[in-house]
Amino acid sequence: MNSKNSTPVTNFVLTGLKVQVDLQVVIFLCFLLLYIINLTANLFILTITTCDASLQTPMYFFLRNLAFLDICFSSVVVPKMLVDLVSQKKIISYYGCMLQVLFFHFFGTTEVTLFSVMSYDRYVAIAHPLRYTAIMNTKAYVSLSSVSWIIGFSHASLHTIMTARLPFCGPNIVRHFFCDVKPLLALACTDVSLNSKLLLRVAGTLATTTLLLTILSYIFISRYLFKIKTSQGRRRALSTCSAHFAVVTLQYGTSIFTYALPTRKDSLDQDRAAAIIFTVITPALNPIIYTLRNKDMKKAFKNLFKRSN
Repeated sequence: MNSKNSTPVTNFVLTGLKVQVDLQVVIFLCFLLLYIINLTANLFILTITTCDASLQTPMYFFLRNLAFLDICFSSVVVPKMLVDLVSQKKIISYYGCMLQVLFFHFFGTTEVTLFSVMSYDRYVAIAHPLRYTAIMNTKAYVSLSSVSWIIGFSHASLHTIMTARLPFCGPNIVRHFFCDVKPLLALACTDVSLNSKLLLRVAGTLATTTLLLTILSYIFISRYLFKIKTSQGRRRALSTCSAHFAVVTLQYGTSIFTYALPTRKDSLDQDRAAAIIFTVITPALNPIIYTLRNKDMKKAFKNLFKRSN
């Protein structure tokens, strides 16, 4: 399409989720429940880890960051998706769409980068327990967290700027339930080969690199687990690592499936299914996975409950 002879798009229409009419209310209530669980559980983690003096450690500092990211990441997409589930017009403004792209990739990229940082923290705690506080001092863990946020913002800004500079002349129907780079590239009325290569190479490289760093940390962790003499100590180490590994597997699996693989004709429909996992399900599961077997969190909750009474 010739962009010079076309009217620029001022808003986009989201196709939303392809749900049968008789199932819309059920799906709406399920996703609303998951979103409420996400907000409640992650706010619980933020409150407990902030108020309890015994949880002022690097591990819980990173967990606070993760809880905040889960709330923000899900909130970029889910409220709009819920409204669109029960409305006929699924319209989003051009600027609203670009902001959604920016914050979606900002919080999402920061989170996957933070996973690598958290795995390194677990490695230091298990491999060097006596030197842990010296290695993971305040400056170290604040710096590692800050780097995660900077990488996330830089990565999101790159793709948002590259997407916003494209001319959109119509049609304006986005085949997704939120604005993301891939479905927007399909609507641009110019060559998008550079954008596609950037998405594949930059996002793909970032996802696979952070995943490899996480796996590498766990390889080193496994070596030291066998050196722990007491079964209680081994179980404690495994409980904290298994929770993190379960979250990482779920998040990285869907991220790589969506962004690190080449675009195919049917991939946008598959991306929708993957997006539901990491925007709706994973943020609700993360706090449950991290706190279910965490004795420190349970103890801190009991102390907070006693103080409140």
